[in-house]
Amino acid sequence: MTRMPTMFIPHGGGPCFFMDWDPPETWNRQREFLADVPATLPDAPKALLVISGHWEEQQFTVQKNPAPSLLFDYNGFPPHTYELTWPAPGDPALSDRVQTLVEAAGFPCPVDEARGYDHGVFIPLKVAFPQADIPCVQLSLRSDLDPTAHIAVGRALAPLRDEGVLIIGSGNTYHNMQKMMRAMRGGVTDAVNGQEFDRWLSDAATRTDPAERDQMLAQWDAAPGARDANPREEHLIPLHVVAGAALADKGVKTLEDHVLGAVESAFTFG
Repeated sequence: MTRMPTMFIPHGGGPCFFMDWDPPETWNRQREFLADVPATLPDAPKALLVISGHWEEQQFTVQKNPAPSLLFDYNGFPPHTYELTWPAPGDPALSDRVQTLVEAAGFPCPVDEARGYDHGVFIPLKVAFPQADIPCVQLSLRSDLDPTAHIAVGRALAPLRDEGVLIIGSGNTYHNMQKMMRAMRGGVTDAVNGQEFDRWLSDAATRTDPAERDQMLAQWDAAPGARDANPREEHLIPLHVVAGAALADKGVKTLEDHVLGAVESAFTFG
């Protein structure tokens, strides 16, 4: 079976791809990027494993629900955005495989048999895989958000790539919501927040030497502009998981978008 890449994708803000914005093209680049994801893959994935910035547990926890519902874990959006559907099936066999790999690497990995898909999953994947016909499983972040542990758990998951599983980190490289909300309320200015950190992150993620890449990502919060871009890092840490799962594969920056006064980027490895 063809080896799958690993990907870090932006999931926008709330249900942004399914509502009207002013200006209307606000989220077009990210929407188009997500819609093009299947065409960039070497083959159709057998399954999707998603690490979202919207699920944290004390220990890495794998979803094991054959028919996940949707968690509308956003507030204040138009009524129709709470009626969206994305009925992708779960994959209990993949859940078991994930648990085995994570525990073999020395990390406890309980299962959650009730959890549905949060909006870090169904919002971007409703754009990328609208038919919802590929099984999907979520793996939580660990709530300490330790970057080294998340890189290590990514390494543990790497064998899935040779089993037809597309490993996706879903988050945002810039997630200073206070600044983005001010931009949204006051109109987007020419200022683009997060450029300094984005330059550093792009350099780190695309390093040829994977050991150097992982070392830089492990120390991400010492980078220029790091805490301005990510006052709390839960939306960035999914990148660490997919970078770990990349092993020796080099990263490529596949998107740079300027939206709501900030820069957001995407990366593919392999």
